[in-house]
Amino acid sequence: MKRSQHHRKPHRFKRKKPILRNRFFWRGIFILIFIISLFYFLFLSEIFQVKKINITGLEKISEQDIRIIAEKNLETKLLFFRTKSIFLASPAKIKNQLSGVFPKITELKVSRRLFGTINIVATERKSLAVWCQQEKCYSLDKEGVIFEENQRAENFINISDEKNTKSFSLGEKVIEKDELDNIFKIQKNLNDQIKTETNDFIILNDRLTAKTAEGWEIYFNQAGDIDWQLTKLSAVLEEKIPSEKRKGLEYIELRFGNLAPFKYRVP
Repeated sequence: MKRSQHHRKPHRFKRKKPILRNRFFWRGIFILIFIISLFYFLFLSEIFQVKKINITGLEKISEQDIRIIAEKNLETKLLFFRTKSIFLASPAKIKNQLSGVFPKITELKVSRRLFGTINIVATERKSLAVWCQQEKCYSLDKEGVIFEENQRAENFINISDEKNTKSFSLGEKVIEKDELDNIFKIQKNLNDQIKTETNDFIILNDRLTAKTAEGWEIYFNQAGDIDWQLTKLSAVLEEKIPSEKRKGLEYIELRFGNLAPFKYRVP
């Protein structure tokens, strides 16, 4: 009986392809070059750098001051490079910076446009009254926000706040809009209907004092029905206080119920 002979096949070593002939190597190189090229094209190339800042809507604020702050917030450090790519520009960041520096701005829109343009549209606050506290006065807009230092002015509503003791900063709301609307309503009614010029108001707790040009005062309840208080005022002036005696008045009190007591100054 013959032994079966086992023949071993010789071990073959697979020759490695040179790396330069490896398709995965070249695919990786292609992808890397594509990424670097795209990175450069989007963030570093001149095509997408911010070249222009359009600013509209300003009346008193310097356009140059707006531009300087906007440009400071455009530059970004990316790896070892500094860039003003339109894709990295942050409208929110620019808006926050401008709003903090310019409390006179009430509305601000910042947007990006392709090919290197930033659009800034601003709306400035308009002064409707002068608000004073502790000998300092400020311009006051329709929302009750102070936005610049000012001084009392004739033929303009001047509001002295003796209710608040805290200090306020520019851009803060110092009076609620409904309270301010009440003051405008009272001033218009007194000037147009009752023909009594009134531009000075004093706020003290819930009492709102209107000081007339004739030297007498009217006490309103800010928390009450202003229309009803104006109705009482018209009635008491028409029925009990003839126009020739108004200069002798000290005050008319409108804060309590249906009553409208008044007092003349002592000669």
